[in-house]
Amino acid sequence: MSEKYLRLAVVLLIASLGVYAVLTHRTRARERAAREAEEAWLALGPIQNHPVRSRIYDVNFYREFNDLNETQLQVAQAIGVPPVADRDAAEHLKTKLVRLEDTDTYVVDSLTHSIPYLIPSAKELLDLIGRNFQDSLASKGLNPNKLIVTSVLRTEADVAKLRRHNLNASENSTHRYGTTFDLSYWNYVKVQEYLGRPYEDVPQSYLRATLSQVLKDIHDQPGTCYIKFERKQSCFHITVRK
Repeated sequence: MSEKYLRLAVVLLIASLGVYAVLTHRTRARERAAREAEEAWLALGPIQNHPVRSRIYDVNFYREFNDLNETQLQVAQAIGVPPVADRDAAEHLKTKLVRLEDTDTYVVDSLTHSIPYLIPSAKELLDLIGRNFQDSLASKGLNPNKLIVTSVLRTEADVAKLRRHNLNASENSTHRYGTTFDLSYWNYVKVQEYLGRPYEDVPQSYLRATLSQVLKDIHDQPGTCYIKFERKQSCFHITVRK
């Protein structure tokens, strides 16, 4: 290699080392800034609620959610699946039913008298309620919480078992047709944290009020659903209409 090319190679090597040093310095500076920003974020403590109080109010449950079982039953029988004897029989209806799983907006409770299946349109309604609930919490300045689904499809065996413990339970419940689900208005699942910072609790009364507003908005749309306020069960009993 000639002396000319040797000097050029040395210059290029020095230049490359210089560029590498600059890039390394910038990378380390960015990483240090990111760590400092994360520490500052975590040092702020729990993520607080900033409620817009004018938007947080209960609707009148008895007036707004008073669709009778007989009314709901007519729709359930018309659009739902036939009643099933037990869980084994329900497995044969999987082509007409959708299995519920926990999502980002709701969780399925430990079901003791029902199984987690709905007809597709009822599942779509539940998903819509869940999304709208989260959006409404955010618009009100409240931290995220998930809804709890407390009852879904009941088999004949479930109904018989339930009536042994609760004589007031309906023998011809809309839950038998896969069109109906119950949402707790009393209990919710708190989302624990965001990027390492815990969320502050949201008062239960705010969560209940937000859910009632969401349900009223959907219920007021023609042909969407029927809703019954169940005081003793602390839930909203919801049946899809199409």
